[in-house]
Amino acid sequence: MTKIKPGQFVIGSFFASDNTCPNCQFGYQSSCQHREFVGGAQAPMLRVPLAEGTLVATSDVPSKDLIPSFQAVSDVMGTGWFAADAANVKQGSTVVVVGDGAVGLLAVLSAKQMGAERIIAMSRHESRQKIAREFGATDIVAERGDAGVARVMELTRGVGAHSVLECVGTQESMAQAIRCARRGGYVSYVGVPHGVDLKGEELFYAHVHLHGGPAPVRRFLPKLIDLVWSGNINPGKVFDLTLPLDQVAEGYRAMGRAPRD
Repeated sequence: MTKIKPGQFVIGSFFASDNTCPNCQFGYQSSCQHREFVGGAQAPMLRVPLAEGTLVATSDVPSKDLIPSFQAVSDVMGTGWFAADAANVKQGSTVVVVGDGAVGLLAVLSAKQMGAERIIAMSRHESRQKIAREFGATDIVAERGDAGVARVMELTRGVGAHSVLECVGTQESMAQAIRCARRGGYVSYVGVPHGVDLKGEELFYAHVHLHGGPAPVRRFLPKLIDLVWSGNINPGKVFDLTLPLDQVAEGYRAMGRAPRD
């Protein structure tokens, strides 16, 4: 439990948790037995249930230039980190990241922080490819479906990746992720599934470890906060538009116009 004092700068997540129940203690605060959906912890003021279990206070009030990175930590960075953690990314491993949205790009950054030697980012968008490279991607694969899998297999000499991070949530992206993994490899999925139907027999013979779900961001907050404070990561780079509160509607329109994975 964290004792929160008035005036402290705090960081939370999209799920409130008591951080004491068996699920929380096991590291899955987003499945807390008393969880409540907060819906975003990126506001100047917010009523947070179970605040002492949900929020982590920073050592000081951050400078303005660090705010975007701390906003990312509360959501997309925490989710990208879980993607890498759930896919068992290790020092020297080969990683494939499926999806180049904010979560996918920060999954690349997370894999780099965890010591991956080769990171293959599947991206079709030049601006996002550039960020992926900055975050540590060693290879870019623009192809999708069968062609994308074939390209990954070519890059890995027909073996596949140790870890594949699925950050989209579609049928195609999930199938692509599973097929890009080596036998005995790990596939994480953090993209909210929509229309995903896994075939048991195909999964059985794929011989992969499959793990994912809503990211338990609270588990990773102390580590991620330290990485931002120390300057080791700058996840705020994924944000490319800033608007005042009275232009929220335009912000949603801009999201709608953004290129899709």
